[in-house]
Order: sequence, then C-alpha cells, then structure tokens
Amino acid sequence: MAEEKGKRGGARPGAGRPKTDSKLIAFRVPKEMATYIEQHPNKTKFIKTCIERNMAAQKNNDIEKKLGNLIPASQMKSVRVPFVDMKIVAGPPIPLDSEEHAPMVDLLTTLCPHPESTYMIRVEGNSMIDANIHPGDVLVVDCGNHNPMRRDIAICELNGEYTVKRVERDGDHGFLIPANPNYKKIEIKPTDSFNVWGVVTYIIHKAGNEA
Repeated sequence: MAEEKGKRGGARPGAGRPKTDSKLIAFRVPKEMATYIEQHPNKTKFIKTCIERNMAAQKNNDIEKKLGNLIPASQMKSVRVPFVDMKIVAGPPIPLDSEEHAPMVDLLTTLCPHPESTYMIRVEGNSMIDANIHPGDVLVVDCGNHNPMRRDIAICELNGEYTVKRVERDGDHGFLIPANPNYKKIEIKPTDSFNVWGVVTYIIHKAGNEA
C-alpha cells in the first residue's frame, strides 16, 4: 500500500490551463481615459475592439500606399434614382413607362450591400481587359469576402504586392489568372505570402470605354 501511495501525485496529462499564443499585457492610462474605459461592461472586449480597428486602419493605409486612393463605401452619400424595371432589347424602339411611376432605388445599397466592408478602387493596367476591366475603371470590392469562387475576380496580395486577378487552386498550389493573352498566369507557391484582400462585386466604367 505504501508503494501505491508513493506513485500518486505529480502533473496529470492535459491538466492545467491550455497553452495559447496570447500574451498578458498591463499598462497605465490617464485618469480621464480610465474613467471612459470603466464605463464599458466588458472592458477587455472594448480595448481589443479599439486595437483591432486601429490595426485595420493601419493595414488599409499600407494598402492605399500601394493601390492608390481607396474610397470606403461607408463614407459615401446615398443616391436615389428612378428604376424602370423592364427589359431593353437591342432592336426596334419600344415605349417606356413614365418615370413618375418608377420606384426609387438607392445606388449605394444596390452596389454595396455591405458598405462597412466595401471599398472602391481605380484600376491601372490592362491584364484583365477580357474580363471587361479597363484602365481607369472603378472596382467595387467586398473586403469581407476572402474566399473567391472559381470565376470570381479578386484583389490579391502576393509577397507584399497587390494585383487584380482570378484565383485558381490546384491542391497545395494556386495560380493568379489574368484575362489578357499577353500576360502569363502567376503561380502561388507554398512558400509565398498570399492573401485575398477582397472580391470584386461590380465594375464601373464609362460607356464606350471598351475599345
């Protein structure tokens, strides 16, 4: 019995707190700031949310330096226009109903159903002209979608550089596919740093800009 008792004790497998990659940080703040933080019932969540927003803003600033001027849809004003809900055929002229009876639609809501995560960005280059994306066009990009389908067009980051392409995956490998026969597809290697910044939902360009 004494031997059995002597074998007891010690750390049990799986006992204790699970290991995580988190780190405890303590810091001092001015009294006025502390009072403001104390007003929130979940102080930890509030502080984390503030930091996450700051990190997201910093990331967007870095992206803007590389991509040019980004226009957040959340900062755009709503524009309501009459919507004549009928098909227009490329044939003989047909009469249209008076716009007095046409319902009003919000262009911002139509183009950007998720304005808090939607940006507009102007295109440079012609690697996607066969996808009807021309230099100077404006792309509406949903940055809340990071999983493009096979035929989707996405804004991608590859090793710190940004480009607009289609994304195709083949096992552990992937490819960025241009829509211009003068450009070659780009292989995404397992050692590359690759992220999908957002998926293009609409392409805006002036009529007659296809040539």
